[in-house]
Amino acid sequence: MAEAGVSFRRDLAEWRVGLVAWRLLVLQAAHPVVGAGMDEHSTYHAHPWRRVEHTLGSGRRLFYQDADALRREVARLERAHKRIRGTDADGRAYDAKDAATRAWVLLTLFESVVTMRELGGDPYDRGELDQAYREFAEVVAAFGLPADELPQSAADLPGYFVEVARERLEFTESARYLLFDILREAPRPRRLRFLGDAGWRAVRAVVARVVTALTIADLPPVVRERFGLVRTRRAALLSRLLHHGAGGVLRRLPDRLRYRSPEQRPPSSRRPTRRDTRRPRLDRFFREVLDQTGDGRLTVHDLRAMAHNVCWQLELDDAGEAAVHTAFEGWWEQLRETMDADGDGEVSREEFVAATIAGCDRDPAYLEAGLLPALRAVFTAADTDGNGHLDADEYRAVFGGPRVHPAELSHGFRQLDTDGDGRITLDEFLRGFTAFFTARAPSTPGTWLLGRP
Repeated sequence: MAEAGVSFRRDLAEWRVGLVAWRLLVLQAAHPVVGAGMDEHSTYHAHPWRRVEHTLGSGRRLFYQDADALRREVARLERAHKRIRGTDADGRAYDAKDAATRAWVLLTLFESVVTMRELGGDPYDRGELDQAYREFAEVVAAFGLPADELPQSAADLPGYFVEVARERLEFTESARYLLFDILREAPRPRRLRFLGDAGWRAVRAVVARVVTALTIADLPPVVRERFGLVRTRRAALLSRLLHHGAGGVLRRLPDRLRYRSPEQRPPSSRRPTRRDTRRPRLDRFFREVLDQTGDGRLTVHDLRAMAHNVCWQLELDDAGEAAVHTAFEGWWEQLRETMDADGDGEVSREEFVAATIAGCDRDPAYLEAGLLPALRAVFTAADTDGNGHLDADEYRAVFGGPRVHPAELSHGFRQLDTDGDGRITLDEFLRGFTAFFTARAPSTPGTWLLGRP
């Protein structure tokens, strides 16, 4: 019978998952669709640590957060992968949205946690494994994958992995590079700046040998067999020492040290409140953007001045100017109706900040009643060539100025350009502003719209 408190989410958050992280990347990259996508679209050569962070971070957001966060993460992954398609070096078409490929990527995450437990000397028993897989499957259902792409139960997993390894996996160039070469030339992580270049080169050489040996030792036997990799006795001993040692130590630590961050403690633990950064951000938006007259009060004249500035910079025709002014008038009416409590036609900074936070918390469509229509008008006006995108120059025309350093302006553009194609779509533009008004964390794309948060 499953032990009370057994949780896949909890195990995914444990620090020792780092011991199987590289193994996870190699297994994913060994799928030809993933390998082709990495070769053509990924920046993992230059940013290997970011690849690990993104993979594990996405897993944490998928499997630990609430239903709304899960929905947002699935949508984020959909956006990130929709353009990852093409033809590989052998002339085969690939598409990152292929259901079988997505199932493989998700299942490697589950399998890696199961393997972490096995190698650490505390494997799931049958009941625990079934419970963990049910928890996993509940989250994966949000991707809408066909039922026949996923094993029906945990008991079917070994057969699934053998079948995919023998029939689909290849020792792709991406998998080979991850296994043997990338760590030998990886840049120094920010946290290890104190090592200096010479110190990092020495450490990197050791780390590369250890990670390669550990990864080969820990790969499923069917994968090693298919790729012609040999698990040496020395590598097997290394694996046993590291996994059993880490497992033994971590199981004796309190939760706050055992898991990677406070948010990743077991579900039964009380989650600490994270600092909400919206208030200072919205305060700054009021002072630097809305309060055009600088008197500390927001009136219809401030919104009209904003509309005028947009039109002036972009040299719009009569129809274009009318559209911008109409949208900003509508925004003011929403602000007045929801924030002007005493009916004097003015909104203070405190009223704006408090009402905006309360409105966004209360109603997901709150910004659609005023801000977003105004932003659509700005986007249309700024899109001077009418191609449906803002390039860097068009973005700079609207958001540039003495208050924003050019480097920060460029960073803000890159943050909004979520697919990295050098231009911003209307959807990216609106999502960025929505994040500016609603995101609690300061690192969310969109929070750099006014420069450094």
